[in-house]
Amino acid sequence: MEENFAVKFENAQVYQQDEKVLSDITFKLNKGEFVYLIGRVGSGKSSILKTIYGELPLIEGTGSVCGFDLRTLRKSEVPLLRRKIGIVFQDFQLLTDRSVYENLKFVLNATGWKKDNIEKRIIEVLENVGLLDKIKRMPHELSGGEQQRIVIARALLNHPELILADEPTGHLDPETSEGILTLLTEISKTECSILMATHNYTLIKKFPNRTVKCENGKLSELNEQISAIDFEALKEE
Repeated sequence: MEENFAVKFENAQVYQQDEKVLSDITFKLNKGEFVYLIGRVGSGKSSILKTIYGELPLIEGTGSVCGFDLRTLRKSEVPLLRRKIGIVFQDFQLLTDRSVYENLKFVLNATGWKKDNIEKRIIEVLENVGLLDKIKRMPHELSGGEQQRIVIARALLNHPELILADEPTGHLDPETSEGILTLLTEISKTECSILMATHNYTLIKKFPNRTVKCENGKLSELNEQISAIDFEALKEE
């Protein structure tokens, strides 16, 4: 039977080095689901993301990501896991000395794509994010919003089952941020799951989705609609 989830934790303990950051995590992200991950700085959001993409080992409890068992995951399997995950960073992390095309080509070469298929896939993902006309541009010639769309295009290259977005609108103005959320929402409709860490509660309110919160060493569900939650209290974080 095919699994209908991208991420599943049961009674998991998340460690950063030797320090336990989060305890007794039970969490499931279904295929095609868009979930927000919120919490104060230092509450464990980044540690959860790092555990999901294999940078931090899962030592206690159980965890599965895109069909990989995190408890038995070997170092040699981490690159295979990451091919099923697209990662969108706040600070873009584009190669500044290469064009948009060369940035995307670099990823495809590194993940073993055949030469004949590379250009076709680059065109496809740039069309997906609406920036095919920027294919020859250098990163510094793009606006912040355009750079983030290129980062999303890069995350889509290997047909990921899951996208992890870590504060993807952190450096963007409100209008551009809404455009990024609209794009991610459309991507989630293709059965690609999205877990987005964010402090932008205005966006959460405008684009409501299931929300989980890191707080006091735990991961908890916010079952109410975000508009019904104490919005001003959230903004203080």
